[in-house]
Amino acid sequence: MRSWTSPPRQETDSPPLNELGIPVIILAVALLLLLMMLGAMGVRRHQLRRALGTFDASISTTSGKWMMGVCRYTGTELEFLRLLSVTPVPRHRFVRTALQINGWREAEPDERTRIQPGAVVVSLTDGNDPILLAMDYGSYTGLRSWVEAGPVAGVGTWR
Repeated sequence: MRSWTSPPRQETDSPPLNELGIPVIILAVALLLLLMMLGAMGVRRHQLRRALGTFDASISTTSGKWMMGVCRYTGTELEFLRLLSVTPVPRHRFVRTALQINGWREAEPDERTRIQPGAVVVSLTDGNDPILLAMDYGSYTGLRSWVEAGPVAGVGTWR
């Protein structure tokens, strides 16, 4: 009877699986973390938009750049939450009694590429600090009503 033996193994120059496996595992974990973060941002955005008293907006920073986000009304504050973030903490908070609406204007041509389409730019003042918020006109009328219907600013004084 003839016995079958496997041919002898030849030495190759390819690295062992362990040397290649570690970078592949690290890359797969990094990709998985990135996908989880994108998913968390999507869920956060969906949760924010589902809640009553929210609207899409962009805010102009002190350096003149526009940051997209979601504004949320609370009883006493207008909160601005960044769009590309996973934190539930608002980036900016504006006290309702300190907000004053100075008017609105159409977006300038160079601004149209950095804010949402069809938005108007609303000029606000928070105390002495000027603020520019971009939102659609329907959200502007809602913001104006919210500010004007605010609570008493002082004893015996209405807005």
